[in-house]
Amino acid sequence: MSHLTIALDIMGGDHGPHITLPATVNALHIYPDIQFILCGDKQVIENYFSRYDIHADNYRIEHCDQAVEMDDKPSKVLRAKRNSSMYRMLELVRDKKANGCVSAGNTGALMAMSYMVLKTLPGIDRPALISSLPTAQHKKVFLLDLGANVSCDAETLFQFAVMGSVLAAEETDNPNPRVALLNVGSEQIKGNETVRYASKLLSDVPSLNYIGFVEGNDIFNDVTDVVVTDGFVGNIALKSVEGLGKLVVNELKRVSEKNLMTRIMAKIALPLFKKIYNRVNPDQYNGASLIGLRGTVVKSHGNAKSDAFFYAIKEALQEVNRQVPKKIQEKMETVLMERP
Repeated sequence: MSHLTIALDIMGGDHGPHITLPATVNALHIYPDIQFILCGDKQVIENYFSRYDIHADNYRIEHCDQAVEMDDKPSKVLRAKRNSSMYRMLELVRDKKANGCVSAGNTGALMAMSYMVLKTLPGIDRPALISSLPTAQHKKVFLLDLGANVSCDAETLFQFAVMGSVLAAEETDNPNPRVALLNVGSEQIKGNETVRYASKLLSDVPSLNYIGFVEGNDIFNDVTDVVVTDGFVGNIALKSVEGLGKLVVNELKRVSEKNLMTRIMAKIALPLFKKIYNRVNPDQYNGASLIGLRGTVVKSHGNAKSDAFFYAIKEALQEVNRQVPKKIQEKMETVLMERP
């Protein structure tokens, strides 16, 4: 991973520097060959870094006197916050001064700024948010869109499927990932007109391993490698999964502390509980990629902890190394030539 540069929005997210700076310190220690550009309030960053022994060659600070707030409207930030840490981060990628970037900031603002600053790849109308989730057999499934586009037509879903297949292929070393559309049933007559037409478009492209419709309960059963839907449904699905995961963890804690016998049993089962928790821990799946752009942009959860923000940095490095935007462009060119 040498000779790479990653720009970070230090001020973004629900907790800003309190989360992003500890994650940055961790990244600087683990990736000493990576150059980091820290976009944000210079004094805040320097004051925090003064506590640590960090080599000055590993990072530089881009002072920004504005920050995008989590409740800012995208239209507002495009007009009034071009000196923000989020905007500057994207400019660095556009100007080839950074290979990729990471922000935990306002999703709508990041989407709007990315679209304006970086532009979409040829053949792509809208970028999409995509992330991986754990499945059976210790594999991953990639779900998109996760909220960047609350409504989509069939052509947009088609483009999402192409982009998702590329990211899945790169991150799992599977050259022919299975792609499916999320629907209310697996039969071809199910769903609305948009989903059915998107299915027809995907069925006409030989280079995509399109397997048809899947339902919500198929997402984690290793039925497919990529699940495609609009951002409205995708965001609800993701948040429901995260909520269920937290419920399971909290219930395990509550039951294990109920009485002396359950505390003893919990201690015996602790190694198993840790193994299961580490498998489904949402922090390690933090880092939704905003794909379809002319550059690598990774969106961390706004309420992510420092460990989760670090995983988002790691995701950005992996995508930069694998040249995901370039490969999406190449795949789109192939697919467009195959379409009837």
